[in-house]
Amino acid sequence: MSTPHTTSSGESHGSAASYLIGFVFAVILTVLSFGIVLTHSLSPAGTLAALSILALIQVLVHLRYFLHMGGDSEHRWNNICFIFTIAFVTILLVGTVFIMTNTAAHMMSR
Repeated sequence: MSTPHTTSSGESHGSAASYLIGFVFAVILTVLSFGIVLTHSLSPAGTLAALSILALIQVLVHLRYFLHMGGDSEHRWNNICFIFTIAFVTILLVGTVFIMTNTAAHMMSR
């Protein structure tokens, strides 16, 4: 059960141990986030910075252990699709904010 499962095209689906490691990391990062907020141990800016760093690490854990996006050549297409999606969503959000800000600025000048 510890061997990775593969599809007919050779794509890896991970192993039970890999999922367990990812789950443990995700739980630890979540508990750390809640602990930082509940104990008020940092300043508001420090709390925001710590939560941002923990959130980024959480995303990386999910990408690696649950979505199986590694640096191997077998994961290349998954990585390319993911990067394209991130780029598309970024362009969409930045464009929307730009258009809405520009519209609001022109509406206020009348």
